[in-house]
Amino acid sequence: MLAVNKQSLNITAPSLLKLGACLLYELLTIVALVFVSTGFFIIIAGDASHDIKRLLFQLFLWLVVGAYYIRCWIKTGQTLAMQAWKLRLVDEQSQLLTMQQAIARYLLATLSMAFFGAGFLWAIVDKNNQFLHDRLLKCKVIAGAK
Repeated sequence: MLAVNKQSLNITAPSLLKLGACLLYELLTIVALVFVSTGFFIIIAGDASHDIKRLLFQLFLWLVVGAYYIRCWIKTGQTLAMQAWKLRLVDEQSQLLTMQQAIARYLLATLSMAFFGAGFLWAIVDKNNQFLHDRLLKCKVIAGAK
């Protein structure tokens, strides 16, 4: 596992404004990823607007988005949006997440979205502006990452 160089980081909690801006950027990235993935799915499987193909299509998109996030979190601790806003995801020891932690974070973030973003809105009341899934998994988004 790669360690995050603590000297290169100013380990502070990001502001709510920075987190919100990063989430908006994430949305743009995901729209592009889903758009391209949809094209591939339709080329391979054809129309996916009915029955089991529709369910498979939705599962495919969820897995593609998950693969993007999980890979980013375990390799560098940063998605494209996090790089732009100089944020990084680390565990309690300021190390990159393990595969298991990243998968658990993606699953909990998915549940959060299913409950109207409640886990993300948690950052508003959290003293360190952490999302609920990060608080539960003992990881954090830090500001000042290079």
